[in-house]
Amino acid sequence: MIALVGFIMIALIVVLLLKGKMSPIVVLALIPTVAALLLGYNPKDVAGFIKDGIGTTTSNGILFIFSVIYFGVMSDTGMFDVIVNFLVKRAGNNVIAVTVATALIATIAHLDGTTATTVLITIPALYPVYKRMNIDSKILLCLTGACMGVMNLLPWGGPVARAATVLSMDANELWHILIPIQIVGFLINIAVAVLLGMFAVKRGAGSGKGEEIEVDQKAKDEEAALRRPKLLIFNLLLTIGLIAVLSVGYITSYVAFLLALALGLAVNYPDLKLQDKLIKKHAPAALMISATLFAAGAMVGIFEGTGMLTEMANAIMGIIPGFLGRFIHIIFGILALPLGLCIGTDAYFYGIMPLVMQVGETYGVASLSTALTMVIGKNLALMVSPLVPATYLAIGLTNTELKDHMKFSIPVYWAVSIVMILVGIVFGIIPIL
Repeated sequence: MIALVGFIMIALIVVLLLKGKMSPIVVLALIPTVAALLLGYNPKDVAGFIKDGIGTTTSNGILFIFSVIYFGVMSDTGMFDVIVNFLVKRAGNNVIAVTVATALIATIAHLDGTTATTVLITIPALYPVYKRMNIDSKILLCLTGACMGVMNLLPWGGPVARAATVLSMDANELWHILIPIQIVGFLINIAVAVLLGMFAVKRGAGSGKGEEIEVDQKAKDEEAALRRPKLLIFNLLLTIGLIAVLSVGYITSYVAFLLALALGLAVNYPDLKLQDKLIKKHAPAALMISATLFAAGAMVGIFEGTGMLTEMANAIMGIIPGFLGRFIHIIFGILALPLGLCIGTDAYFYGIMPLVMQVGETYGVASLSTALTMVIGKNLALMVSPLVPATYLAIGLTNTELKDHMKFSIPVYWAVSIVMILVGIVFGIIPIL
């Protein structure tokens, strides 16, 4: 009975999140609560489960609030623009240098972990260059998405925070385990950029006159009012120092972001009204993600309190052949990208992942190992999924059809994700036996 209620609950959560008829906050908090009540638990018990679950997500939720606002403010100062302009100028008219610069810019731009921001920093800056040099815009989309997928392994990236929530661990701790894989992923993306640049040259890029793209001057003037070019060195040092502190885990991640945000606002915008304006500008996205994480914590608390996942895993064990059980994390790591294309982020991490993790545990596969493989593949599906709004923003900015982008990019993303998983196995980060 418990397993049946659990399967129905997960099916409802996945369907409702896929259809987008309700907020993830409503779905993740309400459906598990109803399921627990149906299993005979009284409201006080359920409230206790929820309290325990939310308690495991507090640090990650606070981290999101301060990290999103911090990187939003840094973007307003023009810190990313200076780096982008420098790399574009250095690339000049060399096609391969342009594609490599694209990978570097997209990687740096995704420091904030926000897909829309990365798209808006990378594509408008480089699209005119691609058109002028006759480079296929699908290469721009492909490289932006690949770098975004690798950089999204940062602790303030949505997938890592969600996986950490399901694992009941700190997102920064999970990132420390992923750092070697992330570094290799970055190097793979540089190699992909070189190969795609060579491919573009063979297709005639760099020869002949391309098109010139007009710039929206009014939008540029509005952005210019917030720029702080004289404080570039300060902002760069502040951001580098912040990432260094997070890398060594010297202090709690959300404390580091809170202090960095306060210092960044005080130095760049020493005016109360302007500070309030910028915080309000970036707060909605930060609060929405954090509230969703808290709701997910409620769901995880009910999962654990009622024992539903254990019962569901026992039921699935009767279906999966025993010899495949110990490789379930690898199997789902390879399938993560196609699954990520058709299943939304919340449905994937809060509906599918907990169940796969529990099944893996019954075969001796640690939940952490399952989470690592499933995070990698899902991340690479980020900007090619029709369920991600940033995908439509990117293809709209480049006038590219979604089907063309998917045909071109999916094989590249899948290959990168599989290589990253293999690297994790070789390094011993992802145990295979």
